[in-house]
Amino acid sequence: MGLKATVFLSVPAAVTLHRHHLLCPSSYSSRSSRISAAVMATAVQPAVVVGGGRVGQALLSMGPSSGGDLLLRRGEALPPSAPAGPILVCTRNDDLDGVLEATPKSRWQDLVFFQNGMLDPWLESKGLAGANQVLAYFAVSKLGEPPVDGITDANPEGLTAAFGNWAPAVAARLHNGGLTCKVLHKGAFEKQMLEKLIWISAFMLVGARHPGATVGAVEEEYRSEVSSLIAELASAAAAERGLSFDEGMEERLCAYSTAVAHFPTAVKEFKWRSGWFYSLTEKALAQDKPDPCPLHTAWLKEIKVI
Repeated sequence: MGLKATVFLSVPAAVTLHRHHLLCPSSYSSRSSRISAAVMATAVQPAVVVGGGRVGQALLSMGPSSGGDLLLRRGEALPPSAPAGPILVCTRNDDLDGVLEATPKSRWQDLVFFQNGMLDPWLESKGLAGANQVLAYFAVSKLGEPPVDGITDANPEGLTAAFGNWAPAVAARLHNGGLTCKVLHKGAFEKQMLEKLIWISAFMLVGARHPGATVGAVEEEYRSEVSSLIAELASAAAAERGLSFDEGMEERLCAYSTAVAHFPTAVKEFKWRSGWFYSLTEKALAQDKPDPCPLHTAWLKEIKVI
């Protein structure tokens, strides 16, 4: 997902997005009508919500009018009487091991992960490759307040996206709460997730090099630094995953940054964010290959993160 005050799952910022280009709508237009029809045909069904914070409570408020949802607090085991539908996981990343321990293995395929950052290595280590995931672009300012959707003029269809067998059910629930949500196939979801990961890793690291710099200051005053880092991380991610990003990534990420210009910068949740790129560095060096992210590595050392 945040950095204090407001929960904004997809980025570390408590804002209402209202302008600028983020992701090219044409990337998904060929599937949007079919996906929309599938979501519209999906009724909101009872679910288990793991995590009783602002996001968890918001998801509960979007449940079926007939009720049936079950809230589990952190550490509570899933009871046999739990609804048979999706299990919406809204805990911190570092609590995910505990969630698995509290969930019977027969229900792991029902887990839907709302966490920020790069989850793939952790998911794969647990035998959960291809698990249900959500990139949530909505903000919940206070417990009990309605969420605010992250819609831009460039993406009036919204930016929140879901992937997996339970994606239509998640989208139906979010729509019931007045939020947008796209259902994406794996390839499109992967690219959107990686682009967001590049944004947070690049802007937070450049900002951390300049104490007190906001996201907006990084975009305006240190554009050359962040542009170089975006290019480096995008190249490394594309090579590692064997994919190509849509053109104009720097412009999309910098435009997005103006929408969250007031937000502070800090390198946090290293394991789940910049740590993935550093793992590519470690792998390359262990094989006597060049560091694919030399700038990233140097700046992490500069601020004493590694």
